[in-house]
This record gives sequence, C-alpha cells and structure tokens, in this order.
Amino acid sequence: MNIKIQGGRVIDPASQLDQITDLYISDGKIAAIGQAPAGFNADQTIDASNQVVSPGLIDLCAHVREPGYTRKGNINTETAAAAAGGITTLCTPPNSKPIADTTAVVDLIQDRAREAGNARILPMGALTQGLAGEQLSPMHGLSQAGCIAFTNMRQPVKNSLVLTRCLEYAATHDLLVIFQAEDAGLAAGGAMHEDTTCTRLGLNGIPETAETIEVARCLLLIEQTGVRAHFGQLSCERSVKMVMDARDRGLQVTADIAIQNLLLTDENVNGFDPNFHLIPPLRSQLDRAGLRQALLSDGFQAICSDHQPHETAAKQAPFAATEPGMTGLETLLSLSLILVEQELISLPQMLSKLTCGPAEVLGIESGQIAEGMPADLCIFDPQAEWSLTPETSRSAGQNTPFMGHTLKGQVSHTLLDGEVVFRLG
Repeated sequence: MNIKIQGGRVIDPASQLDQITDLYISDGKIAAIGQAPAGFNADQTIDASNQVVSPGLIDLCAHVREPGYTRKGNINTETAAAAAGGITTLCTPPNSKPIADTTAVVDLIQDRAREAGNARILPMGALTQGLAGEQLSPMHGLSQAGCIAFTNMRQPVKNSLVLTRCLEYAATHDLLVIFQAEDAGLAAGGAMHEDTTCTRLGLNGIPETAETIEVARCLLLIEQTGVRAHFGQLSCERSVKMVMDARDRGLQVTADIAIQNLLLTDENVNGFDPNFHLIPPLRSQLDRAGLRQALLSDGFQAICSDHQPHETAAKQAPFAATEPGMTGLETLLSLSLILVEQELISLPQMLSKLTCGPAEVLGIESGQIAEGMPADLCIFDPQAEWSLTPETSRSAGQNTPFMGHTLKGQVSHTLLDGEVVFRLG
C-alpha cells in the first residue's frame, strides 16, 4: 500500500530533521521525504496538519505478562496499548512463566506478537537459568532466536564469579547485558524510598545504597570483562553520575530512566495510594533534580515506561502488601511532553530519548525517518488534551496514578512497517 502523510511537522532527531513536509510510504518503507517519488500514487492520504510526525517510539522496558500471567495482561492487550501510545517497538523482560531462558518461550512471544500485529516485541533473555543467579543461560542460542539483550532483572546474582562468567560469555559474543541494579539484602522488605516521608508513614524504606552499591559492583565487572552493558530504570542521582563517569572512561555503558522518576517523588506516597508503590521507588526531590540535570547533559540515553500491568486485586491491599508497578505504555509520550512543557528540554530532544536513543542502546537500525527505512511512525498532536479512563484504556492493567488526569499530546495514528495499527476514533 502507498500512503502519503501530508503537511505534518516531521521531526527526526537522528538526522536533526525538523520541518513541515510530506512523507511517502511504499511497501512498508519510507519512499521519500518532501517530494513524491516518480510514479507514486497514494492509496491512502493522512492529513497531519498541526501534528508532529516522529519515528515510532521504542520502549526499553514493558512487561507484556505473557506467557504465564495473563490475568494481568497479554501480548494482544499490551501491544494494543503500545500502538495507542505511538510505540512501535518494545522490549519485554524475561520474567514470564515459564521464564524466557529457552528458545521455545522466545519463539512463542514473537509468534504471538506477529499474530497481534500491533507492535514489534524484542524479547530479553534470562542472564542465568531460571533467573536463579547460579548457572549461565544458553545466551548465544537465545540471541539467535531473537533475544535483543540479557538480564537477571532484580533477581540477585550473589556470586560475583558467576556474574563475571556471564559477562565474559556475553562479551565474547557481543551480547548486550541489561542491569536493573538492586542489592537484594538492602532492599528486602522495603516499599518506598528511605527518607523522612517513609519514616513518617511508618513504611520500610529502600535506601539509595541498595541501587548505588550494585551499580558500583556491576561497573567494576563491566570494566574487567569489556561487555556491552546498559543500566535500566536508574532512580538515584549518584547512580547516573557513576554511569556517566564510567562512560567518560571509555566503558560501553548506557542507561535509561523511567518517566515516573523524572516527574514524581517519594512525597507522592503521602496518601498511601498503591499506584505509587513502585520498584525502583520514587526517590527524593534532590534525586529527581539530579536525574533532570542528567537529562539536560545527555547523561542517559533513553526514557522508558517500565510498564507493569496488574489485575485489580494486586493493588487492593495495604500499601506495602500490594504488588509494585504501574502501567505506562499509553501515557509515555504525554508524560514525556510534560518535560517539554516545563521547558527542561526541546521537543526534538525529548523525542530522541524515545526513538533514536533507545535504538542506539539496542544496536538496531530503527527510530529514525529516512528513505529506505521501515515506516514505523507516530503521528500526534502535542497540544491536544485527553484523559486515560478505565473505559478507554487498552491495557488490561489500570494501575496508574495518572488515570483520569488531563494530559497533553494525543496520538492520532501509529504505523508499523507502513501499516496503520492505530487510528484515533
């Protein structure tokens, strides 16, 4: 199918393109920018006047809950939510049931994603078998099956020798390792950031050192092994500074921040709303300020949703007894636009953290608008106001503190490989 996208503000952070122009799509790829290619006849025209046309968003951490936890969500519902949020590619962690440490599970996830047809899923493989932190998973075979990276998530690899062997193996095959840094002992029993708010509320806290100590250990082993590594969902200013310093020393290391940690702080937990029960927790105002400063200096490469849908019962308990996490696929773009509205960064800078930045982390040719590239596109009105409601939410999970809030930035169309997978209304 030939599609013409007419009159939109085309922003491609990878090439620094930012102009009102037309896009021409043919056979799932971008055929031309500005001038129609010879003999082009549009089967469909999309009017993008007063809207932004950007590369499809890439989310580095989104739980799709399938296989094994379909009471919380499934690949069809969560990729539909992704498409509604302008996300065309998402990475999903390996904590499915069974765990993604065999090629059969990886194949199942990718097959279901292709059947759903809403978004592209890049599975992460388990770093160790069963995420138990004891034996290496068959990483090379999992990579051949389609795993984009390997992680043990927040499950501890207590034996540093085992972790070293994992990193050495990954380095040998040039595989990306993703750390979600947390010292299990220091974080045990904690439900929020350890500070005065935590004490006043009578909740057990998770100190910053639970993250920074593990970041320090991982960085030393990254330096020793030379592995290509990424730190996902950092929450502390000091953690980001450590990663930035390591990168300045020549280490192949990148990082991302979940959008909620750039917007919220531990003070939001005041009302014991379980939708604010998150891991990593919301940190202090000083940490948020430090993360925002790192945003200005390109200290991290991507912003992600850390999407974790839950069934209603999972959040119906006293705060500390609820399951942590919030949904975020449908709101990632709008929440990120708050950073633009607050004049912290420009719109192209923000979009780079959602498109070419994540693509660079993963080492994939995506997240850009260029002739010959797959037509993965997000078309949105940055000024349009909308609200996520239980009736309009496409995710099976409705556990977000932003439910019912008026947000700016509404997606009108999402295209995946040149096919319209979401159209507003």
